[in-house]
Amino acid sequence: MIQVGIIGATGYAGGELVRLLYGHKEAEIKWYGSRSYVDQKYASVYQNMFQIVEDVCKDDNLKQLAKEVDVIFTATPQGFLAGVLDEEILSNTKVIDLSADFRIKDVATYEKWYGIEHKSPQFIPEAVYGLCERNREAIKQARLVANPGCYPTCSITSIFPLAAEGLIDMDTLIIDAKSGTSGAGRSAKVANLYCEVNENIKAYGVASHRHTPEIEEQLSYAAGCSVVLNFTPHLVPMNRGILVTAYASLKEVKKPDGSLGLPDTAMIRAAYDKYYQDEKFVRVLPEGVCPETKWVEGSNFVDVNVKVDPRTKRVIMMGAMDNLVKGAAGQAVQNMNLMFGLEESEGLDLVPMFP
Repeated sequence: MIQVGIIGATGYAGGELVRLLYGHKEAEIKWYGSRSYVDQKYASVYQNMFQIVEDVCKDDNLKQLAKEVDVIFTATPQGFLAGVLDEEILSNTKVIDLSADFRIKDVATYEKWYGIEHKSPQFIPEAVYGLCERNREAIKQARLVANPGCYPTCSITSIFPLAAEGLIDMDTLIIDAKSGTSGAGRSAKVANLYCEVNENIKAYGVASHRHTPEIEEQLSYAAGCSVVLNFTPHLVPMNRGILVTAYASLKEVKKPDGSLGLPDTAMIRAAYDKYYQDEKFVRVLPEGVCPETKWVEGSNFVDVNVKVDPRTKRVIMMGAMDNLVKGAAGQAVQNMNLMFGLEESEGLDLVPMFP
C-alpha cells in the first residue's frame, strides 16, 4: 500500500486528489496538509467527505511528511515547493508537484513569467515533465515529477501529433482556450465572484499568460525547433472543463505517393492514430465530431479531433478535458501509478459525468 501525503489538500486540485485517491486500491492518504485549516476536520472543509474522511488537516511540514509517506503531492501556489525542497526530502520520498515550479527547464524563463526567484534550481534538470503519454518511461524512474498545467495538457495533446510529424508551420500556430472557473483556484477573488462570472465570458492573460512558455517549450521538443506562439485563455461560466481550439497553416510535405503537397485529411488523421491509438486516456473522436467539455467532465480523458480547411490551407486542432482531473489531480495520480509500477489507470477508471 502506497502511503500518500497531500500538501494543499483543501484547494480544488487537492480536493480532487482526495476524491480520486480515496477510491484507489493501492494508496492510502496519511496526511491532509493545509496551511489555512490546521487542526480542523477535513470533512468540515469539504462536507461531501462527511463520515468518509475522519482525519484533521495538518500543516505543510515537508521534512516531517517525507519521513512518513512514500509520495507527496504538492497542490500549492508557485514558489512553495521550490522554496522548501532539498536533497533530504527527495532521498526519503517521491514528489509530484502540481505547481509550475519544475515544469520549465530554463530558470530565467520561469522567473520572468512568474515574477519570483526560483529557490532550488539545482533540481530542475532531474524533474520529469509529467505528461504521461509523452514521458512514460522517464516518469517510471523519477523521484520528482512536474505535473503539467491544465491548459498545456490540453493544448499539447491536441497539437502534438502534427508538430511531431512536421505537418504544420509552427510559426503560424495560434491557441484559443477556454476554462471553467475552478481553474483559477479556490481562494477568494473578486473577478471570480458569481456576479462577475455568470452570464459572462472574457479573455485574460492576453499575450502574457504563464502557461505560454510551458506550451512553447514542450511543443519545441515535439517539433525539433524553437516555437513561439499566441495563446489566449478565456474564462467561461462553468465549474470545470477546458476547450482548446488551435489553428495553424499546413506545411508542404512529401505525400505517400511521392509527390509534394499539403497533407490531406487522411494524412492528418493518420498522425493522430499513430500517437494515440494505444492511449487509454486520449480519445480521437470520429471524423466531423467536435470535442465538448461535457463529454469528459469528471474523467481523465482528453477528447481530440482535427479538421482540415482546404480553402484557407489551415488545420483546426481541437481538444476538451476536465481541468481538475486530467488537467491536475487525475494526471498526478496517473504519474504516481507509473512511478510505483502500478497499472496506469488504477483509480482513474472514471466514467464521464454526462449528462
